[in-house]
Amino acid sequence: MTSLFIDADACPVKAEAERVATRHKVRMYVVSNGGLRPSQNPLVETIIVPDGPDIADIWIADRCGPGDVVVTGDIPLAARCIEAGARVLKHNGEALTAANIGNVLATRDLMTDLRAADPFRQGGGKGFTKADRSRFLEALEREMRLAQR
Repeated sequence: MTSLFIDADACPVKAEAERVATRHKVRMYVVSNGGLRPSQNPLVETIIVPDGPDIADIWIADRCGPGDVVVTGDIPLAARCIEAGARVLKHNGEALTAANIGNVLATRDLMTDLRAADPFRQGGGKGFTKADRSRFLEALEREMRLAQR
């Protein structure tokens, strides 16, 4: 049975994910270390984990598997979920797979090193757009259908 796991800290697409989960009648786990308003939807379970580094990530990685979909922007978590057999999407709709996760991890590590080497380097990236939200909805719909096969 398919489940949808949301790495909810700083996730801009929780409401969209809930709509897709409801349409597919799939259990959705919204995992964070607090500060979220629980959904009244009976298919959505809000999981509050203790404070600490990567506790929410560990909770998700320990429970996801083949047939599940995980939404996260955390690349190391994505790698663990892919290894467990889950389908993974970033918040902008980009699918992370066994074929591309190695390059994504390497790029992440390179950027971390570059930021550490230059303390004046400005980070931040680009903002989350309506187009990102739309791409996410399309991608989540596709991944849910594939996961339920």
